[in-house]
Amino acid sequence: MKKREIVLAVILLGVGIILNAQQKAIVPDLSKIKEPHLWNLYNRELISDTVVHLNEKSGDGMLWLRNIDFADGRIEIDIKGKNEAGRSFVGLAFHILNDSTYDAIYFRPFNFKNLERSNHSVQYISHPGYPWYKLREENPGKYENTVQPIPDPEEWFHATIIVAYPLVKVFVNDSEVPSLTIHQLSSRKSGKIGFWVGNNSDGYFNNLKVIQN
Repeated sequence: MKKREIVLAVILLGVGIILNAQQKAIVPDLSKIKEPHLWNLYNRELISDTVVHLNEKSGDGMLWLRNIDFADGRIEIDIKGKNEAGRSFVGLAFHILNDSTYDAIYFRPFNFKNLERSNHSVQYISHPGYPWYKLREENPGKYENTVQPIPDPEEWFHATIIVAYPLVKVFVNDSEVPSLTIHQLSSRKSGKIGFWVGNNSDGYFNNLKVIQN
């Protein structure tokens, strides 16, 4: 490892982040999610020490990293929701400015195997200007899609989000074919990264890895 990489690794360890030098990935230390100088929690409570588990509550909620600014690159994450209609919206927010201004990719696990609504399984949003209902009304089918391969709605699945502003691609369970491809609607080209849950939804998250371009 080069001297500069060693120095960077020491700095990142000091803020609860592990540097995987071989893959050049930043892997946040999720054992430190309750430390407020490292993570910012909005409109949720943490109810697990083993994985990130955000509780169910009215309104959207997030838990984001304070010490990473993400622009373009690759984000990998394991997510678990539930097969309960209208009560499982789970995903990842990026280019976060604050608790009301961000872009996000999220999933509706209860639609994964619903033949009539599977095209609403993965969704892009850009708050505050472009919530899901506005995008669906004005651009039906453009910012949401089916998920392939179809995960079990009650089990963990792996999501990969590739951002090359303004292009965003979403892959599920290591598929080589994106489940969703969109162009961002916001003008923000960088910001924080965080776990995201929607109205009346809880969610589980693990194995977050960030590779910056």
